[in-house]
Amino acid sequence: MNSAIIAGTGIYEIPGFEFEKKQVETPYGPALVNIGRKDGFDLVFLGRHGLDHTTPPHKINFRANIKALQILGVKRVLVTNAVGSINREIPPMGLALLTDFLDFTNGRSFSFYDGEKSGLTHTNMDVPYCPAMSRKILELAPTFNLQIRSHAVYVATNGPRFETPAEIRMYDRLGGDVVGMTGVPEVVLARELNIHYAAVAYSINWAAGLEENMEFVSGKMSEIRQRLASLLVRTLQELESLDCSCEKALMVMHPPEA
Repeated sequence: MNSAIIAGTGIYEIPGFEFEKKQVETPYGPALVNIGRKDGFDLVFLGRHGLDHTTPPHKINFRANIKALQILGVKRVLVTNAVGSINREIPPMGLALLTDFLDFTNGRSFSFYDGEKSGLTHTNMDVPYCPAMSRKILELAPTFNLQIRSHAVYVATNGPRFETPAEIRMYDRLGGDVVGMTGVPEVVLARELNIHYAAVAYSINWAAGLEENMEFVSGKMSEIRQRLASLLVRTLQELESLDCSCEKALMVMHPPEA
């Protein structure tokens, strides 16, 4: 298994694939994944919240999920993130490629390297998302009649509550474009394991305070989400060698204890 898709709110299946559930045991707990094949192409599909959407964002076992993908041999991961829009150029039902993030989460296990037996490392985050996979997504998007903004800064909050208008004004001033609850530490953990990781955000509402009512358009996005999922599959199928530094991000300070 070389390729995986991680999806969140609203994407619970991948068009054309029939999946078999598999529980993968990891040092951080079990992770439930779905394994499928279509036309000789193997794919791992992981739903962050579970296929019945019962796991809240602050309870997701991100380390188990990412470690399970590594155990299965996954090296390339494309993900979707449902977000609220801060930037007026990314309205509800709009799509944006993530290129950077601001982390406002707390209390989450955000590293595989906790010292002692796991060792200590620092991870280069100059380019958090794989630029090679991101370029391929943008190249193929018109084939699926999708317009994707080429860059966006993701603001990660803890959830499960939504943000206040004052918080959104702060995130806007700091350069945030969209806000969500699941993008971090997922992207960091993938980078720690030398996994190529790229992400497309799709907006389901305006962030708090931008409009009088926080109207959600998630129910109207079924066709867009289907096309987005198909785009991610095609991107993974057509990727060849990756010209990027994703597998050179770790700066090991202390190796694991014997």
